[in-house]
Amino acid sequence: MASILFKWLFLACCSTGLSSNATHPIYVSVTEIEYNAREKSLELSCKIFTDDFEKTLRQGYSGKVDLLGATDKAAMNKLVSDYVKKHLIISVSGKPLNLDFIGYEQQEEGIVSFFQSAVPPGLKKLDITNNILYEYKSEQFSIIHCIVNGNRKSVKLVNPETKTYFEF
Repeated sequence: MASILFKWLFLACCSTGLSSNATHPIYVSVTEIEYNAREKSLELSCKIFTDDFEKTLRQGYSGKVDLLGATDKAAMNKLVSDYVKKHLIISVSGKPLNLDFIGYEQQEEGIVSFFQSAVPPGLKKLDITNNILYEYKSEQFSIIHCIVNGNRKSVKLVNPETKTYFEF
């Protein structure tokens, strides 16, 4: 689903005559959370436009930021992991989950980071705080998809909204 959304956004940018060096008219991140019942874990992916993400990382971190041509992949992994963990907090029963960073990759015009987290038995509700790139653009919004036992729910958070929850 995230890939379809980003393809649509890319086509919207092209149809407005924007070049690859121009800013795009939409500022969005897409987070997908899926419960793996067999592993009793959450599997997360978070897609962010590469140019926006790099600009934001440059504002908050010292040193060179180059997610696509990284000569120091370990340093870029740490930047991506630290940023997303700071701006995407998922809690169960009031306790934040520990998101284990798996890695990131480029997909189309975005950077997709991957995380996994063990969850306690009897998952009924996820509380989510998401303010990814809110400091970068006031127009930023986040789309969050959550899939538990085949039941898919989605929500859109528009800056300055940061909190939502999913009940199952």
